[in-house]
Amino acid sequence: MFDRTVYLIRRVFRNIRQSPVLCTAAIGTVAVALTVLAFFSLIVINIQSLATHWSQEIQVVAYLDNEPQLSRLNDWRKLILGMPEVDRVNYVDREEAFRRFSTRLGSDSDLLEGFGPEILPASLEISFKPAHRGRVAAEAVVARLKQNPDFSDFSYGQDWLERFESFLDMLRFGGSVLGAFLLFAALFIVSNTIKLTLYACRDELEIMALVGATSLYIKTPFLLEGAFHGAMGSLIALCGSFALFQIFLQRGLESLLLVSDGGQIVFLAWQQQLLLIATGILLGIIGSILSLRKFVRI
Repeated sequence: MFDRTVYLIRRVFRNIRQSPVLCTAAIGTVAVALTVLAFFSLIVINIQSLATHWSQEIQVVAYLDNEPQLSRLNDWRKLILGMPEVDRVNYVDREEAFRRFSTRLGSDSDLLEGFGPEILPASLEISFKPAHRGRVAAEAVVARLKQNPDFSDFSYGQDWLERFESFLDMLRFGGSVLGAFLLFAALFIVSNTIKLTLYACRDELEIMALVGATSLYIKTPFLLEGAFHGAMGSLIALCGSFALFQIFLQRGLESLLLVSDGGQIVFLAWQQQLLLIATGILLGIIGSILSLRKFVRI
């Protein structure tokens, strides 16, 4: 068993020494493909984190033409809290709305001199349960409340949310298409690297088959070589993506997230790092299998 293992390892490195340029190209292509995938994954993961934070702050604001009486207000509270998506309802009278508006203006609050609370409407701020925070739940609640003529207008940032979700979908799609193209290129180069190695030692393989070597015994060194290409490429990709994360992503996304109080910028979790390495190894093995099918019968 030990002798067989030593033979397989020696055979792998002998094949690599025979085609150093091709092996470098195969490892480099795998590294580039997986780096691009990891880079887009980091962007999507962190922007999704930002979107999740923003979704927790989504509120439907129902504006009222007139300030309601207490009994009427309690009826509305009971009606809205009866909706399965709603967590709480907060009533904001005109005085509170005017105070908030003045605070937001900051140093420009003197622009409100001569105006009173009557310029702003009263409103109901509707917050959602954690399981229903998002645009879909907000639209469902608004659709029901629109049937009540007491509410004059609604606001929940629907246009901005739609644009943001469309941008996130486009980012996922673009990353998937580019990643798939690069993975196919890596698969092609790994496959051809193994194929050229097989051409170089085809006479030796025929002799091994004639003297009784099993198909698995003949193929294993080439499968290990493909796995080696994939493993080395994925490790380089992991280091490269971490470097890009430190140099570009962390600073760029951190400014966006901190302005929005959205939390910390995160790198790939250890499970995702292992998945990246496993993807590279699998890519190398599949490339080897595609080449071996033409030379060695299963």
